[in-house]
Amino acid sequence: MHPAPSVIIFTTLSGLGFGLLFFLGLGLPDVSGWVAFVFFVIAYALAVGGLMASTFHLGHPERAWKAFTQWKTSWLSREGWCAVLALIVMGLYAIGAVFLGQRWGLLGWIGALFSLATVFTTSMIYTQLKTIPRWNTNLTPAMFLSFSLAGGALLAGQTSLALPLLLIAALVQILYWKKGDKALAESGTNLGTATGLGQRGAVRAFEPPHTGTNYLLREFVHVVGRKHAEKLRMISFALAFALPLLLLLIPIENTAVKHVLALLAVVSHLAGVATSRWLFFAQAEHVVGLYYGKR
Repeated sequence: MHPAPSVIIFTTLSGLGFGLLFFLGLGLPDVSGWVAFVFFVIAYALAVGGLMASTFHLGHPERAWKAFTQWKTSWLSREGWCAVLALIVMGLYAIGAVFLGQRWGLLGWIGALFSLATVFTTSMIYTQLKTIPRWNTNLTPAMFLSFSLAGGALLAGQTSLALPLLLIAALVQILYWKKGDKALAESGTNLGTATGLGQRGAVRAFEPPHTGTNYLLREFVHVVGRKHAEKLRMISFALAFALPLLLLLIPIENTAVKHVLALLAVVSHLAGVATSRWLFFAQAEHVVGLYYGKR
């Protein structure tokens, strides 16, 4: 698929934002007053900013509210409801922490669960698509959730949790790439099934279905060179996981330096996740590409 900047920004920022809200809901870090205010501002800026970015990929953003009516059948609608509930509940929790010096535990836990549910429902929008075998796997929600938790732990300054969560996210990413590279071939879908002519024998493309482009080609047919993809995977892995882990493990006693290294780890992770998300969409081999001989 052609990676739209809006969905890359959406999935990258909202995952980090709701990941941070998850840990804040659990009382990690246990902050109040202006310190809590700063943490919640960062979390809401990422979460809400990501959600707003997603609307730019809609043909009619003014109709986005209608998605809330389809919660029984649509993962997009469920994502919208979970996001709104998470933001409302965590907003109430933030009022207690920032202005009253109170940590309402039950409210925080509910907000944390809705925050995690938002990330899960976002992942299910892609996981449910059988037309994209690379996405149609349990590793897709596992990747979204592990990235969100690892990034949230980094932003929350929870080094002891961030280290194992980064390792888990790195493992999930490797497994996702490994399984995804074989997904289209193992799906049993080919040019014969795409054209409906497979029962007549081997099918090959003689000419393109048409000479001009169309919506399907613009949105769903994008081919990434193997060498290019491998380089981007190495960059993504190094920035998202290897470098943050290295920065967190450096034995430094100076508090100011520790904070600088933690900030660099967050920035590196953010850049790596954004690169991973670009590959997530760019390498999404929609089966419609078979019809055009593009797979």
